[in-house]
Amino acid sequence: MKPWVAVDIGASSGRVVLGTLVAGRLQLKEVSRFSNQFAHQAGHDRWLVDRLVDEILRGLAEVRALGYDEVTLGIDTWAVDYVLVDRQGQKLADPVCYRDARTDRAIEALTTEVPKAVLYEKTGIQFQQFNTLYQLYREDQALLADAAKIMLIPDYLGYVLTGQAVSEVTNASTTQMLNLRQSLFDSELLERLHVRPDQFAPLVDAGTVLGPIRPELVAAYGLPATTVITVATHDTASAVVGTPAAGDNWAFLSSGTWSLIGRELTAPNTGTAAFHANYTNEWGAFGTYRFLKNIAGLWMVQCLRRECAPQQDFATLAQQADQEQPFRTLLDLSDPRFVNPARMQTAIQRFARESGQPVPQTLAQLARSVYDSLALTYAAAVTELKVLVPAPLTQLWVVGGGANLQALNQVTADLTGLTVWAGPTEATALGNIAVQMMTTGAVATLTAARALIRATFPPTQFGPQRDLAATQQQYQNFLTNWRQSRDAAK
Repeated sequence: MKPWVAVDIGASSGRVVLGTLVAGRLQLKEVSRFSNQFAHQAGHDRWLVDRLVDEILRGLAEVRALGYDEVTLGIDTWAVDYVLVDRQGQKLADPVCYRDARTDRAIEALTTEVPKAVLYEKTGIQFQQFNTLYQLYREDQALLADAAKIMLIPDYLGYVLTGQAVSEVTNASTTQMLNLRQSLFDSELLERLHVRPDQFAPLVDAGTVLGPIRPELVAAYGLPATTVITVATHDTASAVVGTPAAGDNWAFLSSGTWSLIGRELTAPNTGTAAFHANYTNEWGAFGTYRFLKNIAGLWMVQCLRRECAPQQDFATLAQQADQEQPFRTLLDLSDPRFVNPARMQTAIQRFARESGQPVPQTLAQLARSVYDSLALTYAAAVTELKVLVPAPLTQLWVVGGGANLQALNQVTADLTGLTVWAGPTEATALGNIAVQMMTTGAVATLTAARALIRATFPPTQFGPQRDLAATQQQYQNFLTNWRQSRDAAK
């Protein structure tokens, strides 16, 4: 059986991971790891996308050096960002990062033309200023007119490797431009953006075979014979595929640079309550929908570590934070100041002063303020989910890097009253590989793939140990008072 290679690229790092099946269990081997950061150039924060292509090819060459002559490969990345490609198939510019300031107040501008309620009814996607819809609204019009194709990042990477252009639906839905009823890019929204329908490649589902890597790349890098499979290309979609839950009484929390908390549904929920709660209906693999809320995640801790102690490992930092006084300084994680500040430490300290709270000084205190606020925000989202999706909810599955944060997982169990199952950390790569396995016939169904993941990577259980309902109410009161005072001061 040919092994499967998962290319998993997030907003801070990327990896090439080799998956094999041995004695009925999955084995993962990280073949290569590389950093991924945006750089300010040509007036914007931009991703160095050519470097990502090179890193993928170098990782595949390492797979060949390990003795594998034939593999399949899937690519997942973060969402919403895109590459403009000309008629010769060349990128017109490096893609602008979603954290760039060009979309500031773009929601307010566009929704004077298309009301929010209409947008939500069409797309079911939550309002975030970095959505592709608002990026294209603010795109350079001359550049946009020259573009033959608009490709989201994983679709572009697959195109460079194979020459085949597609728009994979789990990622395309995050653009806030797909019409839920028509299953196409919405014609009215495209017209508002001065975008033609043919500037997007055809929509395809996860599990579509894209084709072989171009022969000249195989020769130049010494690659194995590689068939590229379009997996669930949005990394959250892959993480949900790789969440080894069973039954239908669970929610997921994909905890990494972002925290994405929600439930897997078989039909979208675009009701008034979901609209006002700003929940999203991203398309999932195999006819599902990811009904979720996007929350600022471990990005804030990643920034603090980079600024204050680059050599500090995250596990030790989490242990040090756990020794600090809990719930001392609480943050409004939706505050725009935390999206891309010059210094995260300064942003947190300024917020503490403005909201009349103790100002965290040490790295451990700063991190503790983030961890506590994350857990409290998770609990609020769980409360919303129970109302928006009335089906029984007893379990929360935490996957991704946050699965390793035992203290955070325990306080999340305490605040939500749910049984928290933590793991696997590698859910995104596993979900990527699971789609490849289903496409190649190694497993028959998503249920079987999740059972295999659960058997290979047993999760850790955290049950509620204390009642923190009063703390949760205190946080909600704090947010209400803070936001009212902030809005009044504007």
